[in-house]
Amino acid sequence: MTIRVLLADDQTLVREAFSMLVESARDMEVVGQAGTGREAVELARGARADLVVMDVRMPDLDGIEATRLIAADEDLAGVKVLVLTTYDTDENIVEALRAGASGFLVKDTRPADLLDAIRTVAAGEALLSPGPTARLIERFLRSPSVSVSGSVTGGGPECLSEREREVLVLVARGLNNTEIAEALGLSPLTAKTHVSRIMGKLGARDRAQLVIVGYESGMVTPGGGG
Repeated sequence: MTIRVLLADDQTLVREAFSMLVESARDMEVVGQAGTGREAVELARGARADLVVMDVRMPDLDGIEATRLIAADEDLAGVKVLVLTTYDTDENIVEALRAGASGFLVKDTRPADLLDAIRTVAAGEALLSPGPTARLIERFLRSPSVSVSGSVTGGGPECLSEREREVLVLVARGLNNTEIAEALGLSPLTAKTHVSRIMGKLGARDRAQLVIVGYESGMVTPGGGG
């Protein structure tokens, strides 16, 4: 199955470089390029993209707001967003995750890793590098002017079973279902079932929101694990 990729970046050379890279993969094709956030939203609707590689800083409409509009559009329910940023200390990344992005990478990522990231996100897994994610969320939660209480709509971690709490900690540390299964001695299907139940109980939209819940609740501490 071919992954249909939309590239959104305000720098033409960057888009062209990414386009050549994506087109070099047998399981991917570029279905459009956008130079602004607004173009990205419009092309996501018209090009039937499976995944948008989204830059954060763009004119007209930035990548965060573009991501929010894509995530809120019922007609684009299957479209994933992978955010790219120049620096992994960009605090806007946390806002992008809250807006609906399924993960993020820095722009100096190796080409092969970018292609793997596209495959990971397109398959429904969140891509959250544990180190950068921990630093970003730590800074985010220290800000008195910002709250993530609106991230989820269900109950808090206290409504989870002991096993579910263990799974949540591993999700927040950036592990995928296979890695969670190996860590807890479960089958990948059982691990996936636990993650789905946790999302249901917490009212979380995706795994990215589970990461924020894990850190906000204190179940996971930046640099300290869970």
